[in-house]
Amino acid sequence: MFNVWRSCRHLDHPSVVFILACRIACVSAPSVYQKLKQLASQKENCSSAVLFEFDRRFSAYGDEFVFYDYSNPLCLPEEVLPQSFDIVIADPPYLSEECLSKVALTLKYLTKSKILLCTGAIMEELAGKLMGLKMCTYLPKHTHNLANEFRCYVNYESRLFS
Repeated sequence: MFNVWRSCRHLDHPSVVFILACRIACVSAPSVYQKLKQLASQKENCSSAVLFEFDRRFSAYGDEFVFYDYSNPLCLPEEVLPQSFDIVIADPPYLSEECLSKVALTLKYLTKSKILLCTGAIMEELAGKLMGLKMCTYLPKHTHNLANEFRCYVNYESRLFS
């Protein structure tokens, strides 16, 4: 996953304060979930985050883990209500139209309004078409130095990401 939080050096940064004050869904983004939990442990009255992930090893997070298979995008537990998250952060597992189209269904179901998507630059047109997302100027770094150019996309105004 990307080091999206590299530029958030201080917990008082407006973007970090906003994100930490929200209910957050991390879809196929376990490293973001882990970083959010680390940041939240350093602040009072912080957000709650839930990890939607295929890898069942993350079930160690208990109630904050929801098994998620992008090929069944709306197959979620009944306690996961529509529009129950302030922001959804996603890193789809594959750079394909099929994967992004299915993940988009999940993101639109989960979010009240805000989506932050990290995926390949080649997905820009589809991300815009499916979810109204715009590419950010922020350039994420992938922890494994992949050959594909990765970018962040959002559907809201943000000083950090646009």
